[in-house]
Amino acid sequence: MPYRVVGVRFRRAGKIYYFDPGEYQLKPGDTVIVETARGIENGQVVIGPTEVPDEEVVAPLKKVIRPATGEDLEKIAANKQKEKRAFQICLEKIAAHGLPMKLVDVEQTYDGNKIIFYFTAEGRVDFRELVRDLAAVFRTRIELRQIGVRDEAKMMGGLGCCGRELCCSTWLCDFASVSIRMAKDQNLSLNPTKISGICGRLMCCLKYENEIYEQAKEEHPEIGARVLTPQGEGRVTAVNIFRKTVTVELKETRLNKEYSFSEVITKTRGDQCASSDRNAQGNGSQDPGTGERHAENQKADPPFDGGK
Repeated sequence: MPYRVVGVRFRRAGKIYYFDPGEYQLKPGDTVIVETARGIENGQVVIGPTEVPDEEVVAPLKKVIRPATGEDLEKIAANKQKEKRAFQICLEKIAAHGLPMKLVDVEQTYDGNKIIFYFTAEGRVDFRELVRDLAAVFRTRIELRQIGVRDEAKMMGGLGCCGRELCCSTWLCDFASVSIRMAKDQNLSLNPTKISGICGRLMCCLKYENEIYEQAKEEHPEIGARVLTPQGEGRVTAVNIFRKTVTVELKETRLNKEYSFSEVITKTRGDQCASSDRNAQGNGSQDPGTGERHAENQKADPPFDGGK
């Protein structure tokens, strides 16, 4: 049985949550007041009323309390000012306690029942005294949440090496796992400064075209493979998946010549390098040790959804 829902987002480029619009006629861009696990909060409608399958809905589906009124909007603006004040006070408290942590952002729920401080740190931080000090100042529930470097970049925003705003802070809701193998498959420089984002992790955009390269690997021999060409035996030195050609260094003449995928045959197996013949071979050989050496890059930070 499908549900009629609206999609609400609480942070820019954050995860989308479904709510029952009830009798309200809502549209994308509307600010609404809803109840979440953290209390009463304000969010923005990003998906207008639509029907979704029941398996996509987390039961029980909560209703939108109301579209934001003028009074609600004033309170939201006042909360933003309180967050700025809370940020400065927290910075002072962190310095006073000498804690090795970097404050990234502050968020206060609409009803003011909780203030959440997001921070990064190299390791675990004992912030119990800090929480007590903050609770004494604000007289409300205090939560300190440690986040990863990717989440920090998502919250802070910035410009990537492409000159555009960061994907994670504008439209990318969830972080996908990215590995150094993706950069190798795309013939990119393995210089960390070239393939890392401002967060210091491998750039998320390495994932975007990876599927195309994975499919193309089934149609052509790997670089370094021995092949037979119309001019004799040679070694593959380059692959162009868009033109569907390989560059081969011929054994006899040592000259480089370009051939289409269908013109070369892998010497080790004697198979023509067509996609129908390469399915059994899969992705080919991998660099020994690459997976171990870059294991840390293959795991994304745990997805941050704002704790809704």
